[in-house]
Amino acid sequence: MAGKRDYYEVLGVTREATDSEIKRAFRSLAREHHPDKNPDDPESERRFKEVQEAYAVLSDREERKKYDTFGHEQPGGSPFGPSGFQGVNISIDDLFGGGFESIFSQIFSGGGTTRRNRGRDLLVDHEVPFQAAMDGHEDEIEIDIMRACEQCDGSGSESLEGVRECPACDGRGRIQRIEKAGFFTKQVVTDCSSCRGEGRIVSDPCPSCDGQGRARQAKQVRFTVPPGVTTGTRLRMRGHGEASRGNRGESGDLYIQMSVQQHPWFERDGPDLLMALPLGYVDLVLGTLIEIPHIDGSELSIKVPAGSNPGETITISGRGLPGGRGRRGRGSVTVLLKLDMPSKVPRSLKKSLEGMREDIGTDMDSLLDSIRFEADKRRRP
Repeated sequence: MAGKRDYYEVLGVTREATDSEIKRAFRSLAREHHPDKNPDDPESERRFKEVQEAYAVLSDREERKKYDTFGHEQPGGSPFGPSGFQGVNISIDDLFGGGFESIFSQIFSGGGTTRRNRGRDLLVDHEVPFQAAMDGHEDEIEIDIMRACEQCDGSGSESLEGVRECPACDGRGRIQRIEKAGFFTKQVVTDCSSCRGEGRIVSDPCPSCDGQGRARQAKQVRFTVPPGVTTGTRLRMRGHGEASRGNRGESGDLYIQMSVQQHPWFERDGPDLLMALPLGYVDLVLGTLIEIPHIDGSELSIKVPAGSNPGETITISGRGLPGGRGRRGRGSVTVLLKLDMPSKVPRSLKKSLEGMREDIGTDMDSLLDSIRFEADKRRRP
């Protein structure tokens, strides 16, 4: 096993680390290197499995004792068998909960228990209106999914007598054998070849599902989109994924990935909203009060101070979107002031503007004089 890193080094803990310290280190590193968080990094899966393997050994008292004594070259070879550690399918949500302990508890449990049979997780994309980010949203989707066959009720057999326990593995789905390695022996557990790891044999297959116990069917799923939802948010629907083979285990989970539609005039930065407000020159000079319908159902009052300039912003606190994920309060609305220049100017207005030119141009004349003076200074030897 040359080249394999020390398990304590992988988790970044000392050899005196407690069980809770090892668990904390694993959770942190597993979240950091999870392939779902690093889809563009081809090395993330390798690092993730390395962290899993280190935790699987150091979290088991007996295996940790062996490792502390013999290192990677312990008698009998790797505790994971001749093929080495293959990794455990842990979702991001499992890392924030307590679900992964039960998975690792099966690694060293031997062949005395039935293997966990679980259906596949599914991921679907779903678009919601922008208003859902303010109010939340009740929605429903239809998906085609592998579900328990209705004709055989998931048994895979056309008759009740057509399913029997696999005699080769006694219904466990796994075969345990003992192999010798020098003076030592080791236990090796593999899938049963007679039943392909299912623990049962179907002699009278259901014609609807061909003995699989599952068939592709349409399914309606209702769910609630929380206020503050952002594009990329994933909702986890437990048990709404694919059914397990033979309907002998729990169904997988369904992940619904949200895509929030764009708003006609608001841009979004988390819970904060940004909008551009076009105003005429008079409104900027004299100031004005603008009221527009807001997405929270009330009016949004924008008070533009006299003497405002294009490009300045006005911030209205507490009128943005909900924070989401349990955060309290709402974001802010930032209004960017823009000068709206008319494409055509009526003759009557042109005359009024000509009459204002002298008053407005006084400051401009002073500015031009200053520019000419500075230019003359630079030209002088």
